[in-house]
Amino acid sequence: MSYDSGDHPAVAVAVDLVTLTIRSDELCALMVRRGVEPFRDRWALPGGFVRPDEDLDAAAGRELAEETGLTTDRLHLEQLGSYGAPQRDPRMRVVSVAYLGLAPDLPLPIPGGDADGAQWLPVAALAGLAFDHDRILADGVERARAKLEYTPLATTFCPAEFTVAELRRVYEIVWGTTLDSRNFHRKVTGADGFLVPTGRTTGRDGGRPAQLYRRGDLQLLHPPMMRAG
Repeated sequence: MSYDSGDHPAVAVAVDLVTLTIRSDELCALMVRRGVEPFRDRWALPGGFVRPDEDLDAAAGRELAEETGLTTDRLHLEQLGSYGAPQRDPRMRVVSVAYLGLAPDLPLPIPGGDADGAQWLPVAALAGLAFDHDRILADGVERARAKLEYTPLATTFCPAEFTVAELRRVYEIVWGTTLDSRNFHRKVTGADGFLVPTGRTTGRDGGRPAQLYRRGDLQLLHPPMMRAG
C-alpha cells in the first residue's frame, strides 16, 4: 500500500532529559520551571524540539545547556525511551525521545532559554509535572534503580575515588532502603573487576581511615545486587 504526504499529519520530534544526582543525601532531579505556555509556571524536565539539522544527541546537549547551563560531557548519558501519546502535548503531535543522565555532585543550574527557573529537586517531592513528565521521570528513576542491580552504575554517582561506605550510601539513597554494611562490603569487594583499590585511605567517613577505591572494568554484576523485595 502506498501513501502520499497528505495521509500523514505533521509530527514534531522533541528530547527530554531525566538528569539525576545526589544532593544532601537525597536523589534529586534537574527540573526547569516553564516560562511559556503550555503549562507555564509548572515544573518540567529540561528539553525541547529537535531542529531540522540536528541529531538527537546534539539536541539533548543543546537543550540541557540552554535551559540549565549544564553540559552533557559531565554525565553518563543514555537513551531512556520514546513517548508519543497523541495528546501528550496540547500544541500538536509530538514524539519525545527521553534521555537518562547521571553524575555526582553536579553544580547549581542557571536557567535560560524559555525556562524561568531551574533547580535540583528531590525526586520524592515531585508530582504534577508538565506534559507527561511524571511518567518519564518515574521511568528514568526506575531505570537507574534497576541498573544498580546488575551493572556498576552506582559508581557514576561517586567521585573518582570513593569508599565502600560512600558507595553503599548511593545504593541506599537510590533504592530508598538500608543495607547491611558487612554484607554489602563482602559483595562489592568480592565481585572481580567491580572495585579497584587505590592504595590510599581517607577519614572522611568518620572513624578510622577507610580504603579508597575506583571503578574497575566490570560491565555486568553476576550475581546481581538485588533490592529487598
